Amino acid sequence: MNKNTKIKDGYAEYELIRSQRKSLALQVKGDGMVVVRAPLRLPKDKIDSFVMEHRDWIEKQKNRVQELSCKRREITEQERLEGIRKALKIFPERTAFFAGRMGVDYGRITVREQKTRWGSCSQKGNLNFNWKLVLMPQEILDYVVVHELAHRKEMNHSARFWAIVEQVLPDYQNRRNELKKLGQFL
Repeated sequence: MNKNTKIKDGYAEYELIRSQRKSLALQVKGDGMVVVRAPLRLPKDKIDSFVMEHRDWIEKQKNRVQELSCKRREITEQERLEGIRKALKIFPERTAFFAGRMGVDYGRITVREQKTRWGSCSQKGNLNFNWKLVLMPQEILDYVVVHELAHRKEMNHSARFWAIVEQVLPDYQNRRNELKKLGQFL
């Protein structure tokens, strides 16, 4: 992992992650840190050139991250506790409702506070949901529940998986897009 890599007109600090990949990739994290993913044997000067060539994109992403953090809603501890309490009630209800409609079973339901995930489904059928979904419209929460239950039939995001989701929620794409928009502010 290397940091403080110099480019022509200043310093671009980035975290370098090398792996068995074949291409270069850039990411700007929520804290504004730039991450470069690169093949194991790619020379450092090629990586630096890649970062330099994409500096306008990097700046746009950093500005976007900063703008979002200004808009991001601060949640008080009381709101958090009330949200978790509400989530512990609503997720079992909505999950049971949709599981019945979809003809699937599931294991344990856990409510968490994850930074990057709204829900997940394990191989054993255990479901995890982010409590912050209770801060969103019911349609969005229902979309995540249906999404995770669809994994009980398809443990992937194939066309068959999306067909299962669409059977239950024909407007799932609108709900999914709304989740992406609203999720940036929580």
